[in-house]
Amino acid sequence: MKFSVLRPAVVAFFAALTLAACNDGVSHRSLAPIPPETAALMEKVGSSKEAPMLIRAYKKEAELEIWKMKSDGKYVHLKTFPMCRWSGQLGPKTREGDRQVPEGFYSITPAQMNPNSSYYLSFNVGYPNQLDKALGHSGGTIMVHGACSSAGCFSMTDAQIAEIYAIARSSFNGGQTAIQMQSYPFRMTPENLAKHRLDPNIGFWKNLKEGNDHFEVTKEEPQVAYCGKRYVFNATMDGRADPVSACPPLKQDPEIVASVSAKSAKDEEKIAALSESVRPVRVVYQDGGMHPSFFSKVAEASRPEALSPPEEIAVNDKPAQAGKASSQLASKSPVVTMAAAKAVAQTRAAETAGAAHAFAPDPRRELSALADDVGPTSSIKRATSAKK
Repeated sequence: MKFSVLRPAVVAFFAALTLAACNDGVSHRSLAPIPPETAALMEKVGSSKEAPMLIRAYKKEAELEIWKMKSDGKYVHLKTFPMCRWSGQLGPKTREGDRQVPEGFYSITPAQMNPNSSYYLSFNVGYPNQLDKALGHSGGTIMVHGACSSAGCFSMTDAQIAEIYAIARSSFNGGQTAIQMQSYPFRMTPENLAKHRLDPNIGFWKNLKEGNDHFEVTKEEPQVAYCGKRYVFNATMDGRADPVSACPPLKQDPEIVASVSAKSAKDEEKIAALSESVRPVRVVYQDGGMHPSFFSKVAEASRPEALSPPEEIAVNDKPAQAGKASSQLASKSPVVTMAAAKAVAQTRAAETAGAAHAFAPDPRRELSALADDVGPTSSIKRATSAKK
């Protein structure tokens, strides 16, 4: 397999970490073994510690999945970790300071692992990718880390990040050179897509669903390329691909194309049926969310005051009804009222112009982003980006 080509370099990288641990009071965390029960689970699903891994994250459900490759080259679901904290709104990250957790397909290499993180352990997800950069999206240093504190990151507990880090380290030691991370606004189900069908980001989300469908059909890591301001999956191109320019002729496996098209058609049929009874909405958060399993510890998370349930703002393709929805926001809390009013205004603008723009953050959230996030212990206060 091609991932084994650079194995000596990868092993040398983690060997250097082992030596560093002798003189460092923090980096030894990065050498913690995979928990025995997780190692046993790997064997049970037909994988191993050294086999390649893949990560899938879902903001709305606040879950992060770990998948491992089996001996036949297919990926199998290993574990789902509840996410302790994510920030911002559903929708892609577009600029520095917007508190948005990015959505898209990213790549994690050994060099992006940070054993000396001020957030217990962390690794950089690889935002911005080539498409983000071509679209002018700014910002960076987006991590998966511990401490249950987020200003644009995927935040786990310390125990969770220790386990995830150990699984990634073992996959790199086995020869994997890059771990794909798929980040979604929500699970790409017909129910979710019907519910969010009039959201300004729906065009982008449908593009992400193409990658999701390729993975669901093949259970293999989709090969990612960029052209025409979008993602392209499992395709080779005649000529040089450019993220912004129109796509050149694409060559794809007819069998995969047929299987993905069949799944897509089935999903679209169900979305159309659901649209008869499911009202379209914009889901507006004060500032992201957390998995329900952590609700009893909400006070230990960053910005606990912003973790109230999100508002679902009804959206309609008739401007008069959209205006009515806007007038009904007066009874909401000040932060949610401003965010929801912007949601309605953006939706109406998107419906008129036929464009899909990312959610515009609440200015009051922007000001709060300048303050230190509150973590569960005094040792994990806001650190510099280099230490993140």
